[in-house]
Amino acid sequence: MYLRALTQSLQLRPRLSVRYTSKKVQETVIDPPDESTILPLHYEDVKVDLKTLRARLLYQSRKRGMLENGLILSSFAAKFLPDMTEEQLGLYDRLINTPSNDWDIYYWAVGTKETPEEFDNEIMRMLKQHVKNPDRTGLTMQPPLY
Repeated sequence: MYLRALTQSLQLRPRLSVRYTSKKVQETVIDPPDESTILPLHYEDVKVDLKTLRARLLYQSRKRGMLENGLILSSFAAKFLPDMTEEQLGLYDRLINTPSNDWDIYYWAVGTKETPEEFDNEIMRMLKQHVKNPDRTGLTMQPPLY
């Protein structure tokens, strides 16, 4: 009652909102990148023991903020991290922590985009092979931590 009296006194009329969508939605950039954003640098020269490095990489492989990469990278890490050499761990660390966009990693892994030369290495080839899923294992859930 109070609301009706208030809208009448203010001469407000209820309006129906209609959302118009463009036919060119696929061409519209919804969230354009902000070029002024400063990304943290990736420090490769920090020495940590391999157990700590593997634990950090396993965690970072699981918590990507993007489901597709979370599934791909967590299953890749569970399968390959325990047997990686120190050099391979460094390459994997650089791969998952340097690109500013997780979609880039995803597109490189599935082969939609060409992998830049700086990331086209042994680890990326292993990841691409893992994504092809030759064993036909289910990649619908992240593997258990332990």
